[in-house]
Amino acid sequence: MSSGRRALIVGTGLIGGSIGLALRAQDWHVTGRDVDESRAARALELGALDDVGDDAEADITFVATPVGSIAGEARGALAGPGVVTDVGGVKAPIVDAVSDPRFVGGHPMAGSEQEGVDGADAALFEGATWVLTPTDDTDAVAYALVRSVVSSIGAEVVAIRPEDHDALVAVVSHVPHLTAAALMQLAASGAEEHGALLRLAAGGFRDMTRVAAGHPGIWPDICAENRDAIVAGIDRLQAALTRMRALVDDGDRDALLDWLESARRARINLPVRAPRPEELAEIRVPVPDRPGVLAEVTTLVGEIGVNMFDFETVHSSAGDRGVLVFLVEARSADLVRGALLARGYKPSARPLA
Repeated sequence: MSSGRRALIVGTGLIGGSIGLALRAQDWHVTGRDVDESRAARALELGALDDVGDDAEADITFVATPVGSIAGEARGALAGPGVVTDVGGVKAPIVDAVSDPRFVGGHPMAGSEQEGVDGADAALFEGATWVLTPTDDTDAVAYALVRSVVSSIGAEVVAIRPEDHDALVAVVSHVPHLTAAALMQLAASGAEEHGALLRLAAGGFRDMTRVAAGHPGIWPDICAENRDAIVAGIDRLQAALTRMRALVDDGDRDALLDWLESARRARINLPVRAPRPEELAEIRVPVPDRPGVLAEVTTLVGEIGVNMFDFETVHSSAGDRGVLVFLVEARSADLVRGALLARGYKPSARPLA
């Protein structure tokens, strides 16, 4: 039986379908539509939707279309009373184009080499990072709802300013995808001369190029919308490869080993899990009722490299103030508290257990 919570999915491909499956597993009533009616019908058949169409009573709408059409779809969805978010891989142009406190830009850092709704998976977002990009105008209640919903389907939320998201994701997502495609082009052209080449591709090559198997249709829009950051990222990659080439060409074994060891340490130290409750601390931040507070606090925590593991807003009886309440790793509590104090806030921190 439905819990009474209602969601609308606009775009029922891999990501939209996976959101639908995950929400239905949480007893949401999910309606969806797609520019390709057969795709929406297939989503219904696979259990990613309860109904095909629009839902004027949706509490939350996820726009999961190609980047170029997100802003228009989001503005249309905001004609209703609910909160709207998106899953686009570029954020600043979209957030700029959708000026409404109930819109919260989002980007789940999850995907699959599977294509379309037939590859949808309710567990796709478990343990994945889901970026939210609040601005000075973002409504705190809208942000809290989006954060709560995406956390409920297993994602770990990080808040980042839209422009910072685009610069960072160019390095960790866009340039790696284009690099994987370039490697595959290199191997494929070599295979024309040496038929055994692709049969020799071992685990390392397959791991590095896995993302190149994803559907290419989304990438022209992403490259157009985030061109400057992607070009800058490719320039940095080329500089790093030039440095690596020089080390190999010069036969500088010690410098090459140092370079590789540095990369190994960075790879080993990538975050891998959320902490247990006894490893968490609760941060409470009294805040004034003014524009920008939500974005300032949430993005500050992200900027100092600390993850929030829960978030809510509590209204004060004074009427013009509220309290932001969130969880961080206990070992980071003093760092968060100090950063907030430096910005003029008066936070408190206590162990969760």
